[in-house]
Amino acid sequence: MTTVSITAYQAPVRPARALRTERAVRVTPATRLRLTRRGRRVLAALAAAPVAAGLALAVISGGGALASREDGAPAGTFDTVTVMAGDSLWSIAEEIAPAADPRDVVDAIVALNQMQSSSVAAGERLAIPAEYSSAR
Repeated sequence: MTTVSITAYQAPVRPARALRTERAVRVTPATRLRLTRRGRRVLAALAAAPVAAGLALAVISGGGALASREDGAPAGTFDTVTVMAGDSLWSIAEEIAPAADPRDVVDAIVALNQMQSSSVAAGERLAIPAEYSSAR
């Protein structure tokens, strides 16, 4: 006599993690990013916005660098002092403005003559600021 046994088909058991990743891979197909004409315009506008804002700020605040229409001192009208042997800017400042603080006078002379340092040489001609030239 023959016996026939019937067994039910059982699928192989997989861990739960493998099922999740397998489903995730199947659910999300690989797509390529496509920009429409409108999307390209939006991206170009977003990239150009900081440049436009910087340019607008430069135009608005650039007016302060304009030359004024006020009349300044005409060129060549400064009083000058010739440095003698043994003179320093401090002694010249005390001589031309005895009532003023010598530090302020020295700073004004250095700024007016566009000097790199406060050292002077004998025979050098220094322009005197207008506010101190009348005190002489």
